[in-house]
Amino acid sequence: MGILSAILWTPAIGALLLTLIAGRDADASRNLGNLFAAITFLLACYLLFIFDQHNAGLQFNEYFSINPKVSSAYALGVDGLSMPMVALATLLTSIALLASSSITNGVKGYHISILLTEFGMLGVFLAQDWSLFYIFWEITLIPMFFLIDRWGGKRRQTASLNFVLYIMGGSVFMLVSLIAIYQYVPEHVSLMSAMTHVSETMPRDQQVWAFLGFLIGFGVKMPIFPLHGWLPLAHVEAPSPVSILLSGILLKMGAYGLLRVVVILPAAAQTLQSLLVFLALFGMIYGGLLAWRQSDLKAMVAYSSISHMGIVLLGISTLNETGLIGTVLQMSAHGLIAGALFLVVGLLYDRTHTRNIQDYSSLVQVMPRFAFFTTITLLAAMGMPGTVGAVAELHAMVGGFQQWGGLMVFFSLAILISTAYAIRTVGLLFTGPVKPPPQRSGPFRSRSPEETAFRECDPVPPPPLRRMA
Repeated sequence: MGILSAILWTPAIGALLLTLIAGRDADASRNLGNLFAAITFLLACYLLFIFDQHNAGLQFNEYFSINPKVSSAYALGVDGLSMPMVALATLLTSIALLASSSITNGVKGYHISILLTEFGMLGVFLAQDWSLFYIFWEITLIPMFFLIDRWGGKRRQTASLNFVLYIMGGSVFMLVSLIAIYQYVPEHVSLMSAMTHVSETMPRDQQVWAFLGFLIGFGVKMPIFPLHGWLPLAHVEAPSPVSILLSGILLKMGAYGLLRVVVILPAAAQTLQSLLVFLALFGMIYGGLLAWRQSDLKAMVAYSSISHMGIVLLGISTLNETGLIGTVLQMSAHGLIAGALFLVVGLLYDRTHTRNIQDYSSLVQVMPRFAFFTTITLLAAMGMPGTVGAVAELHAMVGGFQQWGGLMVFFSLAILISTAYAIRTVGLLFTGPVKPPPQRSGPFRSRSPEETAFRECDPVPPPPLRRMA
């Protein structure tokens, strides 16, 4: 077994072993899930160490024929595009499991679903055969559905159903486009390396239609406007550790697939270049404005993801080296930033049981370290110089200016909007007068440090008056 197969199948083996232990042993489920996630992450670190950074081509190839009649194969490989995604997926999965201590019911099923989601994500990034790619793409749908539907919030059924319908609908368009391209491959194989020459024989108009199908299929997962309807509700209703995976990794699967398609259909990408840049700039401004007006912290991060993924689409639309470098950097940067934001929001919600930003004020007095790390994360989200987000945005802007010139004024406007809602969030959370804590139900409950601090400024109620006989 090669290193890529070891990385791919380790979470699947962990999920299989979890099914064999007693369902009521929550501690054993947590320990075993964390163990296999950590092993997968360590294997990815070893792969990153031995990866030749001076060679952006495929490395550590593995090939095994599955069905010779249709020429499908178990083909794995890693290159300069997929390597950072593999490292990011294993890192955020480990963090998500470590942050899942608040999950107390169905612990075994929860960890199995997380490991199966990691298995599907790694398969998407490592697959070098489109048939295998599509199988792993669909595998991620099933455990993510259960993670939202079983452990989500009050509207979890609606959120999980919307997620499934949107992603499955997009997958149909992607499958039709794959079939259309397969017919023009001379060797009649589904290997990605063989499909890179399909543009030489496929008519240009059919390339455009196939690219539009891929754009819909991958655009739902990114997501791009107007295919983003599932994202805000799924983020709000999903548990915070699941939101880390949803925003940090699953959104990148769509951008990763679209980058692979641009290589296969370059003529169609050039034909639809104006459409791509319009969707990118509109999505950046639209997502930023909606994030600005949100009072729910998770909804704000969800809409900010639409804006940040617009930067990824902008880099793809440039079709030049600088813009594509910005795309890959932004994918990695947003995965880390979005994961950190959902982590701190989940921590705050676990202690106060509210995500309404209006319920907070002057948290720096009672949670100074939390305020520091959250402020750093928000500054990174708005592209503060010195962060990887700033480097990614600079590459995307330079690449866009080389291609589109003055149209990048809309890019600057989107950056200003993201700065506005980031500063607004810092101001509302950590400055201003101390507010009383939000009311929580239950006659007996423990007070958090925030409530203890808030309680000091509560007026003392007068004693009740007794009626005289």
